[in-house]
Amino acid sequence: MAYDETIAQRIEKALARSQALSHRKMFGGIGYFFNGNMLCGVYQDKLILRLGATAARKLLLKEHVVPFDVTGRPITGWVMVEKQGFRSEPELKELRQLAKTFVRTLPAK
Repeated sequence: MAYDETIAQRIEKALARSQALSHRKMFGGIGYFFNGNMLCGVYQDKLILRLGATAARKLLLKEHVVPFDVTGRPITGWVMVEKQGFRSEPELKELRQLAKTFVRTLPAK
């Protein structure tokens, strides 16, 4: 299954003002990078978020959030959010901000 381009368009629109943002196709989806570090992405019909271990554990308690696992081995600090978890733009913005807060702590690549 190809990635959901509607989700990708929503992310691109929301992040359009950031000069530190880039994107590239990967793992059958698309990844968005902030200062060279992956911030978020789209895999099939799910939003991928890089949150760090603590924030990811907290978000996994919410409905529509599952571990980021595309190979049978979940990746610590990352989650996938089903479409129902970010129907509105404020919901998407809140999730994106969680990821950006973590990624800003990482050194630029």
